[in-house]
Amino acid sequence: MTALDFTDRVVVVTGAGRGIGRAHAELLASRGAAVVVGDLGSAIDGSGVDGDDPAREVVDAITAAGGKAVACSADISTEDGAVELVDTALSAFGQLDAVINNAGIVRTAPFDEVPYEEYQRHLDVHYFGALRVCRAAWPHLLKSPAGRVVNTISQAMLGNPDMSHYGGSKGALFGLTRNLALEGLKSGVKVNAIAPGAGTRMAEAAADTLSPEVMEYMRTQLRPEHVAPVAAYLVHPTCTVSGEVFNVAGGIVNRLAILNTVGIHDPALTIETVAERFDDIMAITPDAIPQIVAPAQVPATS
Repeated sequence: MTALDFTDRVVVVTGAGRGIGRAHAELLASRGAAVVVGDLGSAIDGSGVDGDDPAREVVDAITAAGGKAVACSADISTEDGAVELVDTALSAFGQLDAVINNAGIVRTAPFDEVPYEEYQRHLDVHYFGALRVCRAAWPHLLKSPAGRVVNTISQAMLGNPDMSHYGGSKGALFGLTRNLALEGLKSGVKVNAIAPGAGTRMAEAAADTLSPEVMEYMRTQLRPEHVAPVAAYLVHPTCTVSGEVFNVAGGIVNRLAILNTVGIHDPALTIETVAERFDDIMAITPDAIPQIVAPAQVPATS
């Protein structure tokens, strides 16, 4: 297969100063993309700024290798920060073709011990941060011949110990991904998501919720560089899917599918009927219907 080229593509990557985001930025730049490396340099729990400038370090590495990149340390959890990030792309490169929302924070604690402010902070970064960047970028993505968005969600949205605040915010971002995919159908803007696994600072912050064996495996076998090719493909003009989620870790890539089971139909439904036929309701059979975002799909009204 001919190597996929990103020349003349401008991509914003948030949280790109370290880990998975850095791998995204460096891979895209190595294939010809001009990259805006966004990173506030915050602590892993979002409580403050560490004092270094990871975005500048990544840009220096990219330019030293012959690539094109600029740094932006704006805070995407604010509207002004999201606008600044997009304006940086326009000022430096004159256009914007794709966004990879990768910035994130994490801490672990039982549901009833997490203060309300912590739930809000996770929403501000994971959900509203991505939303604000998408809102600022959307007019420019519509102008692009192949506008693309990749959001970073997590398997934690399906359940993970001591992560109700983190998983809940990622679940909200999944909902935004699906709805933006519908919004982009007519214009051709494709919106997808990845649920990555890698041995990063964020994984280390969640170490208490995982076994030592799992953590050692993540540190040694699940590298950020394993994730970047999927995100890069999803922002390439040849990618045609939208509204999809891909699990990515250690060279494994699979599709997260949402299904409606065939279930039951009984206009005289009673509690007892539900109880008696609960296995039929739960059964995942070959007739289960995948929920996709496609031009022929009629949006749900309930």
